Amino acid sequence: MAAREEQMAADPRQSLGPEQAGEPAHGLAIGLGRVMARAGWQGAVTGLMRLSGGANMQSWRFEIGTEAFVLRRAPSAEWVVGRHLDMAQEAAVIRCARAGGVIAPEVVAELMPEDDLGLGFIMRCAPGSPDPDNALSSPPELLDQIAGAMARVHALDPGDLSFLPVLEPAAGVEALAAQFTEAGGDRPPIALGLAWLRANLPPPAPRVVLHGDLRIGNIMVESGHLSAVLDWELAHLGDAHEDLAFGCMTVWRFGRLDKRGFGLGQIEDLARAYQAAGGTAFDPARFRFWLIYRTVWWALSALSMGKGWRSGADRSLERVVVARRAAEQDLDLLLLLESDAPEAERARSLPPSPAPPAASEGEPSAAEILTAVSEWLAATVKPHMAGRERFELAVAQNALGIVRRELAGRPSPHDKALSEALLDGRATLAQPGLLAELRRRVLDTLAADMPKYPALAEARRIWERTE
Repeated sequence: MAAREEQMAADPRQSLGPEQAGEPAHGLAIGLGRVMARAGWQGAVTGLMRLSGGANMQSWRFEIGTEAFVLRRAPSAEWVVGRHLDMAQEAAVIRCARAGGVIAPEVVAELMPEDDLGLGFIMRCAPGSPDPDNALSSPPELLDQIAGAMARVHALDPGDLSFLPVLEPAAGVEALAAQFTEAGGDRPPIALGLAWLRANLPPPAPRVVLHGDLRIGNIMVESGHLSAVLDWELAHLGDAHEDLAFGCMTVWRFGRLDKRGFGLGQIEDLARAYQAAGGTAFDPARFRFWLIYRTVWWALSALSMGKGWRSGADRSLERVVVARRAAEQDLDLLLLLESDAPEAERARSLPPSPAPPAASEGEPSAAEILTAVSEWLAATVKPHMAGRERFELAVAQNALGIVRRELAGRPSPHDKALSEALLDGRATLAQPGLLAELRRRVLDTLAADMPKYPALAEARRIWERTE
């Protein structure tokens, strides 16, 4: 799906009706009632709905009387194995952040094994919406509020959260390299990013508490103001510049290519607001390192979604579709790193794209059949869906589109020999024609996988020199 659609949560007013939610949701409502009663909230659970979006965890909204709550739950016990925070630790981080003055949700209850509802916790529902469009249409002051919240997170006492893992640059890069190898070690832009990170490790920095996923889409905004910082599952200790850089990644700016600071302003605006709120002095070199680091990280995280689906930890369709978003980060890495190439290579014309297969006038092709199925879903099924199921239908239609475009001629993003050469320095962007070849391959692969990614059109304009 497009980046915005992947990260957007559903409008809380949209729910899954009884015919959509089914008996499992009915059983969940009864179980939640027992959990809330244990926490002191008496009354029937009403308005239960599965919220859209969320690449890792499930979110269910419900009400007891006039109060609204959100259940945050892992899709399976297997899914959280190996994650650096379990659900109880995530809840503890949120409680600590809220006590330290961060605008964070209030955790009111945690699931217990005897509840038979899985792993998770319940929060009071914060006002506002996480919809990126809502945040990006807010006044510029929202960037100041985000910077202030970030500074308060970084001011938390690490001693109160001694269970948090530590991310040091060198160890982090080698962990990414190992993950790359496990994923096949064959995507050249990721190899290029890893080689750059190894060559540009920053000196040690003070360790502070980091949110780890602070960006548009993980905040609640009400009437243009920050009302909550969400999704603390990636909290850890490390360099403050990592949090600053993460929300500035192209993918989390949802098409705001001209506003590199969270899609709301410029990086200089973010740095100024962060420092005014008590944050550390801004270092452009550290910021660049973490921007590239996190872009590599997200590319590998996307690929890992396919692994999670194959293992059975989460067999949702969304997993395999998100895995194809690695192509977005291939593009973003080239855009971040191409300045290292000689001017002559940056100015070199791109080779042509492979010619598409010839159209047939006979029987419908497999691609045409997929188009017909997608059109039927849109015309016949979509009008009868709402909430999470409507979101999942959009995922399914995008999956059909990916397959259709691959059948039409998607270049392979895999090249193990080149990746190994980039990692060990035998190939660099100074090699004649390499940058042009990578640009063409990335453009064509992304056009097949995620053609609506906003940076694709801009990269084409720059690299193909079209207006």
